[in-house]
Amino acid sequence: MRKPTFIYTSIGSGFFALTLVWTVYNAYMPIILGDFIESRAIRGSIMGLDNLLAVLLIPIIGAWSDRLKTPLGGRLPFLLVGMPLAALFFIILPFSSQTTLLILLIVDIIFLLAMTIFRAPVIALMPDHTPKDDRSKANGYINFMGGIGALIALFILAPLYDQSIYYPFSIGGILLFLAAVLLFFVVERNPKYAAVHQEENEEVKALQALKESASKLFHTDFRGHLFILLAIFLYFIGYSGLEAQFTVYATEHLQASPGDAGLTLGFFSLSFVVFAIPAGIIGTRLGKGKTMLLGLVFLPIVFLIMPWLSSMFVLKIILFIGGIAWAFINVQAYPLVADLGGLTKIGFFTGMYYLFSMSASVIAPATLGLTMDLFGHPALFYTAALTFVIAYLLLQTGIKQVKGKTA
Repeated sequence: MRKPTFIYTSIGSGFFALTLVWTVYNAYMPIILGDFIESRAIRGSIMGLDNLLAVLLIPIIGAWSDRLKTPLGGRLPFLLVGMPLAALFFIILPFSSQTTLLILLIVDIIFLLAMTIFRAPVIALMPDHTPKDDRSKANGYINFMGGIGALIALFILAPLYDQSIYYPFSIGGILLFLAAVLLFFVVERNPKYAAVHQEENEEVKALQALKESASKLFHTDFRGHLFILLAIFLYFIGYSGLEAQFTVYATEHLQASPGDAGLTLGFFSLSFVVFAIPAGIIGTRLGKGKTMLLGLVFLPIVFLIMPWLSSMFVLKIILFIGGIAWAFINVQAYPLVADLGGLTKIGFFTGMYYLFSMSASVIAPATLGLTMDLFGHPALFYTAALTFVIAYLLLQTGIKQVKGKTA
């Protein structure tokens, strides 16, 4: 009889490898594209393609894996196709950068499609193998492993980029393939909780919200709710765009090595992981809205300081401080939106949260890349700061209106 911790950790290996590979991809694909495309906006548009494919295809694949009946079960066929294929083309990606832009883009698209094939099924493994009462604990294991994957990508694999462009991609691809092998032996073919779980991934919730009832938000009763969601949309543009373009800024403007650029970005992720739980405790005591507003004041200040810094060491410290502010914001965001739904509309507002945040992630890299094209590299931070300032005003207004309605 396998222990639950072993099951959670094994299933979490899929999320670990998924997060590690995405982190390497997001850090270095913009730099690779820079050898062919000067415009940061066009590079950003390509970087937003994975989020667009996710919104369009993952709900379909997730539903397909729910219904599929094979000797390997419903999830494993997608894992055994998607994970090795993604691993292979992830390893090939830097080699294709030595050829032509067309070949690079073909390899990139195949890689993105392969990642899309297995993302929903690998996430669904947790509720498949876990009783409902234990899912919060299991989700904690899995998200922890995802965080470890991101940190390994930025603190261990990123510095290897300076030794060879091939190392981070090769190691990441191998780890993704090994995760597929592990899951093949661990995943039950007919998991006992698969028929009863009603979990849905964020892309499904976003697409359902868009199809079913997004128009509700334009009713006067939901004006405050709309302001809060628009605030989330705006600050996710700033966050996602900066995350996608930071290594471009560091290598092109500060002349940092790609490895040091990725490592520096890692300090933002590290502080978020360290301060996520304390931020949740503070949010419980101070209030979700007030805690988010504090972060939305603090983080733009961090962004406005960064264009004036040329030392990568100082940037690491500033980004670490910025990650604390991001924890104040992001840890509270979904619970705040879920609270808007009361007891009857939690599903609707959950869908709205994912719709607004994921839509922002689709356009963010191109949006901030365009400002860099038009106004220079430091515009990355000024634009990100502006999105957070406007988000602060919208969130503050939205919270007041919602409180006024419920008073």
